[in-house]
Amino acid sequence: MSSDTLAKVPTAPEIPEPADAPRIVPQRRYGQWAAAVVVLALLGFAVNSVLRNEAFHWDVVADYVTSASILRGLWLTLWLTAVVMVLGFALGTLLAAFRLSANPVLRAVGWGYVWLFRSIPILVQLLLWFNIGALYPQVLGVKTVDLLSPVAVAIIGLTLHEAAYAAEVVRGGILSVDRGQIEAAQALGLSPGRRWWRIVLPQAMRAIVPPAGNMLIGTLKGTSIVSVIAVNDLLFSAQLIYHRTYQVIPLLMVATLWYAVVTSLLGIGQHYVERHYARGTENAR
Repeated sequence: MSSDTLAKVPTAPEIPEPADAPRIVPQRRYGQWAAAVVVLALLGFAVNSVLRNEAFHWDVVADYVTSASILRGLWLTLWLTAVVMVLGFALGTLLAAFRLSANPVLRAVGWGYVWLFRSIPILVQLLLWFNIGALYPQVLGVKTVDLLSPVAVAIIGLTLHEAAYAAEVVRGGILSVDRGQIEAAQALGLSPGRRWWRIVLPQAMRAIVPPAGNMLIGTLKGTSIVSVIAVNDLLFSAQLIYHRTYQVIPLLMVATLWYAVVTSLLGIGQHYVERHYARGTENAR
């Protein structure tokens, strides 16, 4: 097509904008900005009050935050959290399989376990296990008090408690898997075990990881309750020191700072694990 022909092609006339057309003006959110200023002012006042309050004895906090006894208690807290989470999810996965089983007996057992251990407060469970020797003085010819140390009692009590919640987390994740995936695996002739480990659980992890991460952080903080049965965890280590020095607030702040640091690191790790399992979805970011 020649340039003369292009010149003869009519163009669409420009439509002039009406003189009285409304102009789009972004909404001014004065209330939100005022609220933000008030919140920042209150936050600054609170932080300043904490940092400048001599009753906190920040010099004492700095002296004890990396002391050997505190670090030993921190290590026991981390170790106890890891053991309880591994055992709790192993048992919880088995219970979730029971609850989803076609066998009514297994379903009843799984439901009964979850109901029982979610009904009893964790402190009551720990105290019951700690005093189990009153019910069973001997086990296999060995005195119960010699067989179950405070750390063993803490592992048993926390594991049985966490398994009830882990079972519901795993069950919810399995139920989130599309039924067609399971039917396709059945059509391929995969055994129930292979369907479980190779098809169902990898897809269920997308729904399992967020509540499991929250459980991990909750378990870390929940281990502080074992101090009532004299397990030398982070909190109990701080208590031993302030019972000797009478510096209660500074030592509680030491424990608080370590709990905050560890939970923050776990939160960061949870974010990346969630993003890994969310790949290929609109939630992956």
